[in-house]
Amino acid sequence: MIEKYQQKINHRVIIPTQHFMRQEKSGGIVLLFSVIIALVLANSPIREQYFSFFEQHFGFLFNGRPLLNFSLEHWINDGLMSLFFFVVGLELKREFIGGELRRIRKVTLPVGAAVFGMIVPAFIYLLFNFNNPIVAHGWGIPMATDIAFALAILYMLGDRVPLSAKVFLTTLAIVDDLGSVLIIAFFYTSEISLSNIGIGMAFLFVMFLANKFGVKNVWFYGIVGIGGVWMAFLLSGVHATISAVLTAFMIPADSSIPEAAFIARIKKQMNRFEKAAANDVITLEEEQVKIISKVKDETANAIPPLQRLEHSLHPLVSFVIMPVFALSNAGVSFVDMHLSDVFSNHVAMGVMLGLLLGKPIGIIFSVWLLTRLRLGELSRSMTRRRLLGLGFLASIGFTMSMFVTTLAFADATHMVQAKVGIFAASILGGLIGYKLLRTSAR
Repeated sequence: MIEKYQQKINHRVIIPTQHFMRQEKSGGIVLLFSVIIALVLANSPIREQYFSFFEQHFGFLFNGRPLLNFSLEHWINDGLMSLFFFVVGLELKREFIGGELRRIRKVTLPVGAAVFGMIVPAFIYLLFNFNNPIVAHGWGIPMATDIAFALAILYMLGDRVPLSAKVFLTTLAIVDDLGSVLIIAFFYTSEISLSNIGIGMAFLFVMFLANKFGVKNVWFYGIVGIGGVWMAFLLSGVHATISAVLTAFMIPADSSIPEAAFIARIKKQMNRFEKAAANDVITLEEEQVKIISKVKDETANAIPPLQRLEHSLHPLVSFVIMPVFALSNAGVSFVDMHLSDVFSNHVAMGVMLGLLLGKPIGIIFSVWLLTRLRLGELSRSMTRRRLLGLGFLASIGFTMSMFVTTLAFADATHMVQAKVGIFAASILGGLIGYKLLRTSAR
């Protein structure tokens, strides 16, 4: 009876859940539901409790004085999101070493598209807001592309979209992430404490030396990265997420065991396992268990720390951190909102048009320019319609745009205006991009 129920749970719950989490589009779907929940809560009778919950402060006491006393929203944006940027850093390093960004000539078009896809949206935003220095500070908001949402929609289309289009958008989004990190580092920081930056850089140097001397222990890098680099940058005024990216670049990308040695060791253990005495019960012999444990250890050592961390943290980021960020930041209350408040300035319009028009224009113009200059070659499967569709998918700024919003504005009204623009552009861009790509094969 128990085995029967276990089988039902496995087939109806565990296996479908595992299958769902392995799909490329799953992170975007979960993120979408989190946004919907945040919007529902922000416009429900408990909206005051919803907003006050994320305003609660948490911290530590040191000699009777509060230390690191921040709101829950602040901890999410500076703490949990640091893990997101850490994974972004790991992905960037992997791409630079052996991925799409290894040969620049091969990725000239998507890299150029990413660059122009950031410049043009910022320019459009400033066209609407150049005469107001306070709101002009939000020029970085429409520059970002939400890789989770954009790729989720792309993978929903399946075989309707060729591999070249998927590679193009993925590379564009990766470079876009790098650009967003640099923009945050240089333009969206508060007052800087040089002493704390120096401490953080010293810990980074320790990690660099450890990497050079062959230290592969992920716990060492975790302790030094969080307790040293992240903490120092958090107190320095430079946004803590920058420390996460820098830390990621210090993680070793090579394994403890060369591939040839790993193959030889595994073959040896498999021969031992075959020769080990088997029994007539369902349990293994003690010798067999030891051999399997040895194989497990050898396999773990064969995976570079960079890829080990990337694969282990990716589900946490996709299914926990990003949804929590959306729950805390995507909630916009429309109950007492008037259109006159939303459009009292040009923040919402600048963000919306910056994303919705700036991204496709920047991407298409860059591809046209680079192909004319013979600096890149567009795949035959990448038709104008598909390129335009990808441009509109790139206009889904969502998570990254909202994150920059929290850094660009201190005024709650400006934040709401920016979020309205982000919502409008992301929804329209997603729908238009999906429609264009869905019909591109006809």
